[in-house]
Amino acid sequence: MNIEKADAQAVAKAGAVLRAGGLVAFPTETVYGLGADATQAHAVAAIFATKGRPRFNPLIVHAVDVATVERYAIMTPVAKVLAAAFWPGPLTLVLQRRADSGLSDLVSAGMDTVAIRVPGHPLATALLAEAQVPVAAPSANRSGRVSPTCAAHVAADLGDDVDLILDGGPATVGLESTIVDCSGEVVRLLRPGAIATDLIEETIGSPISRVEGATETPTSPGQLESHYAPAARVRLNVERPEKGEALLAFGPNVPEHNGLVLNLSARGDLTEAAVRLFASLRELDQPGVSAIAVMPIPDTGLGEAINDRLTRAAAPRPRV
Repeated sequence: MNIEKADAQAVAKAGAVLRAGGLVAFPTETVYGLGADATQAHAVAAIFATKGRPRFNPLIVHAVDVATVERYAIMTPVAKVLAAAFWPGPLTLVLQRRADSGLSDLVSAGMDTVAIRVPGHPLATALLAEAQVPVAAPSANRSGRVSPTCAAHVAADLGDDVDLILDGGPATVGLESTIVDCSGEVVRLLRPGAIATDLIEETIGSPISRVEGATETPTSPGQLESHYAPAARVRLNVERPEKGEALLAFGPNVPEHNGLVLNLSARGDLTEAAVRLFASLRELDQPGVSAIAVMPIPDTGLGEAINDRLTRAAAPRPRV
């Protein structure tokens, strides 16, 4: 198996793999990413091939610091405010891409914008500094499936299709980054995530526009209707699970159930629930489980992002 415990030697090896056009899975504070040099078209294409990801779905580029971001994209005044408040961290900004950025067109799905962030995980920072290239990195799983929050999840989904998996332990946040479009005059929320929307609005001092519903022509990652999905069917806002279902519970008042039960947070803590969401979906997604029944989760704070992921997990699957 191509998993290596993250140390200085492994990070140096991973940096060399990226520069050579290979694929490296690595931890960020959100989930594990499947990384490739964002300036090498064949390397970026390998991400799509490995994930089975639609070519029209853009990727997030990871940079080591704000100065590096500004080499690839144009930071608007509001983008600078958000970057100062939340970078390094789980916030992705969609910005106008510089004409001389050198980024592969595949990264942006042919658009003139780019989704980019400065991750807050120390191992991600070390890898970016070592590689000395911008790294395109969606979640390190098969497209549409549950995002990976540890190295074992990556190996289970992608195996030897990845040149190197850096094992840095479990992701500390466990929920993908919030994506905000700062490329035009109107600031728009494209994907709720690890930073609550109301905190972003408080930071910039005004409400932000929300992009409602799913789209088949996404302008950022995570906008497809069916996404983050386990193999089992997902049923939302369930008060009483049915026979044969697994139960994804939330809070102290869990109904009696003879099947599998996992509680995202027995004390009703949304931060704890966000951290445990994807790992719990994976654990409940077992042979013989007819569906995963999910108890109601408040739609406030991080609950907005959690419910977004669960809604997409429960959406009708695309025909193949």
